[in-house]
Amino acid sequence: MLLSVERPFVGASAFHIPGATLLHRNGLVRAVLPASTDVVIVGAGPAGLLLSHLLHLEGIDSVVLEARSRDHVEQRVRAGVLEQGTVELLEAAGVAERLHREGMVHHGIELRSGGRRHRVPLTELTGRSITIYGQQEVVKDLIRARLEAGGQVLFEVSDVRLDGLDGDRPAIRFRAAGQDQELACDVVAGCDGFHGVCRDAVPEAARAVFERAYPFAWLGVLAAVAPSSEEIVYASSDNGFAL
Repeated sequence: MLLSVERPFVGASAFHIPGATLLHRNGLVRAVLPASTDVVIVGAGPAGLLLSHLLHLEGIDSVVLEARSRDHVEQRVRAGVLEQGTVELLEAAGVAERLHREGMVHHGIELRSGGRRHRVPLTELTGRSITIYGQQEVVKDLIRARLEAGGQVLFEVSDVRLDGLDGDRPAIRFRAAGQDQELACDVVAGCDGFHGVCRDAVPEAARAVFERAYPFAWLGVLAAVAPSSEEIVYASSDNGFAL
């Protein structure tokens, strides 16, 4: 059984559901989607995309649902430091070629506070290092890997509803390209973060929340300039904290 979505065809970029079969007929483009899959992953951030690719490597099918556009998730600036364990996992998944080519490996970090500087030699102490490589770059690499492998990543999906989570065959209902859709699956993976739909879908009795709220936020500035230091610097002063 297949699900399909139809809308007027006005150009190659007007309707984009990667991994689906596109059929053109009478001026319409139809995206033919499977009615079921092994795992539905909500959220096309690093966690959801990497999970989808790791499942693929084990022969397990998945569909990724993402509320934002592909351009948005590929340009969204987040963290930029990868610990060695993460780098090794990306290597094992076969998606670290550009990371090794463009990432900057740091063998230590520097702490600055009260006018004093202190270097922590990570590699000397632990044999491990960190790599400076933006999260948005990891997302680009993972999306490319999923599409090249024939994976299904659906962007600009709305009205996601999770049904039957306490049963053996959950169903995910959502809206894509102006059409209501439904996917049955064995497992739902909620990778859509704190503000996503999956968090509240967990029954309150089965949910344990541990949080600590700080009375401040952070501001990230991405500059296309040469690094100001050979290694990452963590600085604290009366004016606040800087990384």
